[in-house]
Parts: sequence; C-alpha cells; structure tokens
Amino acid sequence: MATKDLKTGDKVSWNSTQGKVTGTVKKKLTSPIEIKSHHVAASPDNPQWLVESAASGKVAAHKPAALKPVKPVKPVKAAKGVTAK
Repeated sequence: MATKDLKTGDKVSWNSTQGKVTGTVKKKLTSPIEIKSHHVAASPDNPQWLVESAASGKVAAHKPAALKPVKPVKPVKAAKGVTAK
C-alpha cells in the first residue's frame, strides 16, 4: 500500500524525535488547519494526514512521505501438541 492509498483507520508508523511512533490515520487534510497553535498548510495539491499516536493519543499532521503503512501481525499458531503455559 502506497501512502497515497491511505484511508481513515489505517495503521501507520512515522519517525519522531523520540523514535518510531505508530498510530491510526484519522483524516485526510486538504485545507489549512491549526493544531495546538501549529499551522498546517494542507491543500488539495499538498494534502497531509491527521494521525493519532497509539501510545499517547496525541494528534499530529504529517506529509504522506513521512508515513509508512503498518502491516497487520498475524497470530502464530502453536505447533500440534504444544500448549501455552
């Protein structure tokens, strides 16, 4: 999945000064907006994505190139005859 194919609810990751962050896409931004006194210069020609951090719950806007889709993790099946403790 390319970042241009992102949609609301997709899980993504991005780099921050604290390290790698994962979260959820909340909305595609196509017009200017203020987030905590930070001006986000989004437009139809320069869209950005509103994302929510899974760890902190804080929201931020990111350019598509900064976001990487997170693949869902499939559960591992236990080998036959093996039980979890």
